[in-house]
Amino acid sequence: MYRTATLENGVRVVTHTIPGLRSCAIGALLDVGPRDEPIEMAGLAHLTEHLMFEGTSNRDGLAIARLIDSLGGQVGGFITRDYTCYAATVLDEYAPYVLDLFGDLLLNSTFPEECVAAQRGAIGRELATLADQPDRLVNDCLKSLVWPDHPLGRPVAGQPDTVSKLTREDVIYFTHRTYLPDRLIVAAAGGVDHDDFVAQVRDGFWRMIGQAGPRQCPRPQYRGGVVVKTHPVNQAYFALAIPAPVYASPDRYGWHLLTTILGGGISSRLFRDVRETRGLAFHIAAEYQAYADAGLLVIEGATAPEDLMKVVSLSWDSLCALASGTDPITTEELWRAKMQLRGQHLLGGQDASTLFSRLVTQELYFGHAIPTETLQREIESVDVDSLAGLAGRLNQALRFPALVVVAPETPHITRETLQDLLIPASQSFVAERTAAATFSR
Repeated sequence: MYRTATLENGVRVVTHTIPGLRSCAIGALLDVGPRDEPIEMAGLAHLTEHLMFEGTSNRDGLAIARLIDSLGGQVGGFITRDYTCYAATVLDEYAPYVLDLFGDLLLNSTFPEECVAAQRGAIGRELATLADQPDRLVNDCLKSLVWPDHPLGRPVAGQPDTVSKLTREDVIYFTHRTYLPDRLIVAAAGGVDHDDFVAQVRDGFWRMIGQAGPRQCPRPQYRGGVVVKTHPVNQAYFALAIPAPVYASPDRYGWHLLTTILGGGISSRLFRDVRETRGLAFHIAAEYQAYADAGLLVIEGATAPEDLMKVVSLSWDSLCALASGTDPITTEELWRAKMQLRGQHLLGGQDASTLFSRLVTQELYFGHAIPTETLQREIESVDVDSLAGLAGRLNQALRFPALVVVAPETPHITRETLQDLLIPASQSFVAERTAAATFSR
């Protein structure tokens, strides 16, 4: 039930029809984000996303808000390090209204001057709120540490000093330069007819013309190190990372299975050891965080400040044991991880918004959708030997660990003491901790 079309102006249209489903998830994904911002305008893509709902030449902000509320579903926008997305989940009968709204927003937004000032203030409050969330703060600090000279290392929402200087003219120029047909994917999943949807997209977006072309953004260079930030919190939050392949890596299924075994569920190694057996943390997890041109294997968690050194040490030792083969992956662990990923994927396929997310991201990163049968077959093809080989390749990445800690001021939590924890399994780290290293695809 997956079908695609490309309009005359280059806009890609993707649908996944589920007969009988009353809900429909619709959206427009733009290959636009922090990579398209000059460093002195960090946060411009995020401000643009905010302002898209503030008025067009056909509707003012209140009319847009009233329309969204009357649809009775969920309508909004968000931005990631790789893309910007405007999405809605509504009853199938309201789908044409949503599509008309998104076409109006993307082609006719006027970005009223008074709204620019108001949204700069709202984003300032958003940044302050994020600073009050140590789990988010530690993740942003990690990205800034490992990719210091690249847009991937910047907070998606920008910085207070750059956002406060952005103008209406900056937003207008940004949309004219980036909100173009070759950067746009319009998709729908659920109760949708493909041919009708393509016709409606053509009606809504035919006036969009131009071509953005390739970016001139260099590939990010990874850098390891240790950063400690004092913050008024009760727990100590940490994120420990090593470089990993890009989102579209041929080894991506193995990486997802590897992180699932390491810290992807309540039966994972880290969860059982650190939380269930030792009771040292409430939250501990591992994740493969991948983007278009870089990736990370991240272990993150929170614990009491007095237990931080022990938890970081246990996390690092578990990762090193996996890489060295001293604690090899078992057939049972691999089977359980496969079943976990399989179940998550199939359950997500029952939800229109999840299907929409898969449609647009797969179209962005791969240029086509990946059928469920293909994905399941690829996961099932990973065996213990191939996963052990993948784990063995971690040894190169272990030479460049990155660790960020956000904790209350505590005498024994210092950059030097944390750095020493990583030395035994990575002797070259001390000499090379400031050297850049790009991890192979």
